[in-house]
Amino acid sequence: MNKSLLWLITFILLASCSIASASYEEAAAALNSGDYIKAYNEFKYLAGGGDARAQNRIGVMNDIGQGIPQNYAEALKWYRKAAEQGVADAQYNLGMMYAIGKGVAQDPLEAIKWLSKAAEQGQPRAQNTLGYMYVTGQGVPQDYAEAEKWNR
Repeated sequence: MNKSLLWLITFILLASCSIASASYEEAAAALNSGDYIKAYNEFKYLAGGGDARAQNRIGVMNDIGQGIPQNYAEALKWYRKAAEQGVADAQYNLGMMYAIGKGVAQDPLEAIKWLSKAAEQGQPRAQNTLGYMYVTGQGVPQDYAEAEKWNR
C-alpha cells in the first residue's frame, strides 16, 4: 500500500470519528433548546463511551420521560453506571429510586447507601433527604444528632 493511500484512509477514519462524536455541551444545548431526540442520541453516544455525566442525564431522561417514553429500568441502569463512577447527582437519583421504590423494590438500606455517598459529596438534596430519614427513622435508627448534621 502506498503512503498516499494510507494517509487518505487515516484522514477519512479521523474525520468520521469527529463527525460521529458529540460533546456534552452540544448535547446539553440540544436539551435546553427542546430538541430531546438529538439530546438523547448525543447523551447516549457519550454515555456508551463511559461519560458519567451523560449516563446520569440519560437516566434522568428515562426517569421522567423527557422526550422519550418513561422507562424506570433504563433510568436505574444509567443512574447506577454514573453513581458507581462517583457522580453525586446520580447517587442521589439512584438512592431516591430505592427510597420510594420507583422501578425497583423499595430498599431503605440501599437508599441510605447511595444517599450517604451523595450527601458526603455535598449534594444538598441528598443531605436534606438523609436528614429527614434520620429524623423519621426511615431505613436508619432515629437519630436527631445525625439528622441535624445533614440538615445544617
